[in-house]
Amino acid sequence: MTVVSAIAGAVLGVLWLNLAPRVLLISDGKGVYLRNSEGEAAIGSDGTFVLLALAFGAVAALVVFLARRKGGVPLVLGLALGGGLGSLLAWGLGTYFGPTRDVVAHAKAVGPNVAFEAPLELNLAAAAMLAWPLAAMIVHLALTALFGPRDPEPGPWDQPKAYTQGPGRS
Repeated sequence: MTVVSAIAGAVLGVLWLNLAPRVLLISDGKGVYLRNSEGEAAIGSDGTFVLLALAFGAVAALVVFLARRKGGVPLVLGLALGGGLGSLLAWGLGTYFGPTRDVVAHAKAVGPNVAFEAPLELNLAAAAMLAWPLAAMIVHLALTALFGPRDPEPGPWDQPKAYTQGPGRS
């Protein structure tokens, strides 16, 4: 399950890298500034990661539920651990293969008044890392509650026996 989560995390990282909106920077030769100071691309990058992670968590929970309908604590812990590891791998791949992290050198390389992409980053990394595991656990819980095996119904209680002996009778 951990290997599958790692592969899925790599896919999530590639999707995040390709689907996240880009924050554009511009240099005037003295400093680096946002090209559009009122843009929402930075939070859009976080939102893209979270939405993709929620979808991956839901799919992981569905696959695990279909493979093992009984559920149980080890499956849920495996989903949570695998989701956390997958999210970390996705974050690492997205930032590693994204635009360079050395903004000053990149600004000098492209020259003044030329827009370039800022590094891909998660501003709310801790919350984004929890999206996949939480979605996986919630979806797995819902599927188990709706479609999981039921405990057998208890039989009717035995009727109490009539008390035939009074006090002092043996």
